[in-house]
Amino acid sequence: MPTTQTPLGSGFHASSTTLDIIAGIDLTGKLAIVTGGYAGLGLEAARTLASTGARVIVPARDVDRARRAIAEIGGGIEVRPMDLTDPASIDAFSCDIVRSGLPLHILLNSAGIMALPELSRDSRGNELQFSTNHLGHFQLTLRLWPALVRARGARVVSVSSMGHRFSDIVWDDFNFERRPYDGWSAYGQSKTANILFAVELDRRGRDFGIRAFSLHPGGIVTGLAKHISTERLKEMGNLDEKGVPVIDPDRDMKSIPQGAATHVWCAVSPQLAGLGGVFCANSDIALLEDGSIVTSLDGRDRRTSKVAPYAVDPASAERLWMMSERETDTQLSI
Repeated sequence: MPTTQTPLGSGFHASSTTLDIIAGIDLTGKLAIVTGGYAGLGLEAARTLASTGARVIVPARDVDRARRAIAEIGGGIEVRPMDLTDPASIDAFSCDIVRSGLPLHILLNSAGIMALPELSRDSRGNELQFSTNHLGHFQLTLRLWPALVRARGARVVSVSSMGHRFSDIVWDDFNFERRPYDGWSAYGQSKTANILFAVELDRRGRDFGIRAFSLHPGGIVTGLAKHISTERLKEMGNLDEKGVPVIDPDRDMKSIPQGAATHVWCAVSPQLAGLGGVFCANSDIALLEDGSIVTSLDGRDRRTSKVAPYAVDPASAERLWMMSERETDTQLSI
């Protein structure tokens, strides 16, 4: 049976950190792949998984930059080349993992881009936020399927956002071929796609021991916000007058260790055993909201951590899966 959007009462909260989540967890002998694992929340999640014994591989477009960032936290994480917008690059990375014969226990799809000010496309013509945030991870996950099956108990975690409420999938024009481009709408539908992907992946994977989750990490000022001006971040309340990030977990404004806590909880928590296909926040399963769409950044409610019904709709999840297969020319081999 599908898991419902009903909080577990995990005992964690908005102020919980990655150290709180990982306490008592031993990942010795486990393999984890963390996209975006060389910066911000992804780096914190990768570091945390490695700290308790996991072998962590971080795919990166800029390998030298990634290795420098990881070296600053003490290393222990392997970097390999991969570009989420390059299908051949995804296939090459995945093929190496699958051919190794190793089981893949954790796939944490954390890499992403946000609010590009101008319309950009990948080599296939897909809008770049949808390509990077969803389609690249879709292809990567399906290519890694044999390694996930070998784990006999794998988890795939997709990092979404409360920004999913900026837009449902615009099915007849998700690539902005006819409608005016808006960076936040494009971001919103890519984040909705992350959630829907977890819903359908979990349905298809649960009989193979593969469970999938999506999550909102919180409002954290990282490199993801590079297209937003400092003044705008101050107006939004993310930065104080001195330009320092505001930390107020009760208003969903978190530090990096607090923001990455839900990444780690979804990836390793025994509380989620036998569950999947749900959207999580504050290291627990999130509630379902009333379905209203936030259409502007100024209109978002930082106090709620609920998921929009359209983002967990099973019919939409299957529809997105089929569309993603076409766009990536990738099918699941079962």
